[in-house]
Amino acid sequence: MSRISVRGFAVASATAVTAVGSVVGVASGSVAQNNDAEPTAADTTLLADIPAGQQAQVQTASLTHQADVQAIAADASAKKDAEESARKAAAETAIAKKADAEKAAKEAKERAQAKSEATTRSTRDTSSFPVQGSYTVAQIQAMARQIVPADQFQCFSNIVDHESSWNYRAVNASSGAYGLFQALPGSKMSSAGADWQTNPATQIKWGLGYMNSSRYGSPCAAWSFWQANHWY
Repeated sequence: MSRISVRGFAVASATAVTAVGSVVGVASGSVAQNNDAEPTAADTTLLADIPAGQQAQVQTASLTHQADVQAIAADASAKKDAEESARKAAAETAIAKKADAEKAAKEAKERAQAKSEATTRSTRDTSSFPVQGSYTVAQIQAMARQIVPADQFQCFSNIVDHESSWNYRAVNASSGAYGLFQALPGSKMSSAGADWQTNPATQIKWGLGYMNSSRYGSPCAAWSFWQANHWY
């Protein structure tokens, strides 16, 4: 074998790779470590000392090594970035789910409160309204607004408009239906109070209970039925 032995070539190749790497490092601005072992005279072999036919192999080995190192570093960086993105996405998802749960709980609480208030209004003791010898339409409507839930009042009002025009003493001459809701017979309103004939509040309480019953479920449902059939 020319110029160096097999063992010498192995040492020379490794040294040359190191030398080439060092040259590359210096070119890229790297600073050699102070604790690098100084090569001995026997181990120091420059690229120029390697036979021309083998220099390309040494250079290729050096470049391949550098490429492998860079690929490993890139993979590690990509893995780290992916893990960080996944962590952020999981955190954002958890925050969104928490916000949705809090919103749902708030809405449920508001619905429960509204239902409770509606129940309180619908079961209000009619004795809380002053008893009078007669009532104007405005007074009767004011009573109804205090008893009927706000979101149901217009439907409630539409039915009363068509049935009695808010006349709590209205009587149907042919059937005998009576009051704001033309109850037939009128005496069924006694379930809301003995003064059903003279107290609009008692009639309102009865009418709201009738509309909220399983027959309709709400004044607006009762109004939808009325529009389709012209009775309820």
